[in-house]
Amino acid sequence: MKMIQTFNQHVVKKRNKSLVLHSIIHSYPISRAGIAAQTGLNKGTVSSMVSDLLEEDLISESGPGVSSGGRRPVMLLFNQAAGYSIGIDIGVNYILAVLCDLQGNICNEKQMKVEDLSLDDAKDMLFQVIDSLIKEMPDSTYGVVGMGIGVPGTVSLTGEILLAPNLDWRNADLKTVIEDRYQVPVRIENEANAGAYGEKKFGAGREQNDIIYISGGIGIGVGLILNGELYRGHNGLSGELGHMTINMEGPACKCGNRGCWELYASEKALLKMAAEQSDSGNRPSLESIISHAENGDADTIRLIGTLSRYLAVGINSIINSFNPEQIIIGNRLALLQDWLDPALTDCLQQYGAVPSRKDFHLHFSRLEKRSAALGAAAFSAEQFLAVNIEEKDEVMK
Repeated sequence: MKMIQTFNQHVVKKRNKSLVLHSIIHSYPISRAGIAAQTGLNKGTVSSMVSDLLEEDLISESGPGVSSGGRRPVMLLFNQAAGYSIGIDIGVNYILAVLCDLQGNICNEKQMKVEDLSLDDAKDMLFQVIDSLIKEMPDSTYGVVGMGIGVPGTVSLTGEILLAPNLDWRNADLKTVIEDRYQVPVRIENEANAGAYGEKKFGAGREQNDIIYISGGIGIGVGLILNGELYRGHNGLSGELGHMTINMEGPACKCGNRGCWELYASEKALLKMAAEQSDSGNRPSLESIISHAENGDADTIRLIGTLSRYLAVGINSIINSFNPEQIIIGNRLALLQDWLDPALTDCLQQYGAVPSRKDFHLHFSRLEKRSAALGAAAFSAEQFLAVNIEEKDEVMK
């Protein structure tokens, strides 16, 4: 009976401490009385939890706040610089890494261009970029608390990269390699899932609960936020909608399917169309296409219109399948917003996918290329805060 009572006390304390910490994170500066009012906890419990969090350097006290009568209250702040998380987005032609504080503010950023990225090359480049971020990291109580890595492929619930077709990676255990070298928790996630989470936390998706994030790069990935939570599916393999068939007679895809959506509506598809149209012999890039469009080149604008129609085909299916509040287009294709936005809206209206109701929104990423890296960093920061509370309470128990 005593063991059950002790366990229950531990669970309650952990829950209360989490409530207090999250109240401070979301509402600081806030007083102890303000926390009690927000959480419904009594003042004694709040004071005890605040003392623990102060001792752990996760929060700090600032000067007195405004009084409603009597002594002015001491205000509490979240110590977002107590530690840092690293978020990494591995693309087919880039590696983007960010160092973030515990509230997702970017403190440093590194980007590397890559080509034909083998797994061994990726490991070496990841070591290089992570070492650089750590070397330049500000001093803090906890240092690097964790890392999150987004990859363009299917990832199991245990973090194994099962298949990244555009990188030609199969059954890759990148998680163990990074954890062994840096001795911090590492989360490997599909990059579109990480991007969806980044947009929900920090970007265009903060106000909605049912969000479909479309990561348009060399391929297409889709991340699902359903009822406010990241949806990963039974085995963690949800969201591979870039590989849904839109043309049964279409070309073969690296995934083994034919006529996949990403073969028609991705950055790679646009570059292929631009190369076929060009007679200059120069290899087109997304940046050169944007430059031509900005200069009013009619052929380039028509190409983007073609891409819009293919994008709309897949988006129409997604809307009919999930009935989301919001679709966010991110990654590299978000750079084409000025031309894609009106063209996509027209196409979707023609398909009847966007009725005149007011509760559907088509947006482009506010985080641009950083959605996945920020989402990956947020996973690690949140895991640290949750585990830190649990471990500290285990020591005190």
